[in-house]
Amino acid sequence: MATKAQHGDDYARLPPFLRGLREAAGLTQRDLGAALGRPQSWVYNCETANRRVDVTEFAAWAEACGFDPVAALTTFLAGSDPAPGAR
Repeated sequence: MATKAQHGDDYARLPPFLRGLREAAGLTQRDLGAALGRPQSWVYNCETANRRVDVTEFAAWAEACGFDPVAALTTFLAGSDPAPGAR
């Protein structure tokens, strides 16, 4: 059993999804961090599940990557991968 929420099975799909959003936008971790006012290490920790992302951070992440946050969340909940054309 996972000891932290970000290590649970339900959360496991989110970090790769976030990375997919960033990569679909053509951004480096450093670029995204700058857009969010965070260091590159914060982006790395979110993408590797070392840090849990809340809903407001998810929305800001999606926007910084050029995606509509509602569309990104809908895509995530549908179990789909982020696609470059789904902005």
